[in-house]
Amino acid sequence: MRRHSSCGQRGSTLIEFSLCAFMLMMLTFATIEFGRMALVYTTVANSARAGARYAIVHGGKRTGSGVNGPSGAGNTTQVVTVVKNFASAGLLNLNTLTVTVTYPDIYPENDPGKRVNVTVVYPYDPFTTFLPLRFNLGSTSQGIIVF
Repeated sequence: MRRHSSCGQRGSTLIEFSLCAFMLMMLTFATIEFGRMALVYTTVANSARAGARYAIVHGGKRTGSGVNGPSGAGNTTQVVTVVKNFASAGLLNLNTLTVTVTYPDIYPENDPGKRVNVTVVYPYDPFTTFLPLRFNLGSTSQGIIVF
């Protein structure tokens, strides 16, 4: 009696390897992409915190001028600069970063005891393009002005 065990299975090892290699590559790229997404989100959240911290220690009672002077609803450029400087450490594209600084309490907005909100939004662009993962990562940080 003849054995036909090897004739019917020619090439099956190659097909199994190609399927397993494809799955392994997809898993590797997904791990890299989600790790990068976590890095971008952490950078966005920490830059919002840094901006809120700068705003709460540079309130209306702050003396000085320039970067050491007060920041408020009329002059948020220093807060935005602090946020962008912090975000640049995470290798984000600063041209697409959106920073919004608001003082939700009534006039005068930047006195001690009043609130400040710093919102940072970044449009996430994936490193690998086989998945359509285009969405915005954002964070809001709130603080109470102390000076």
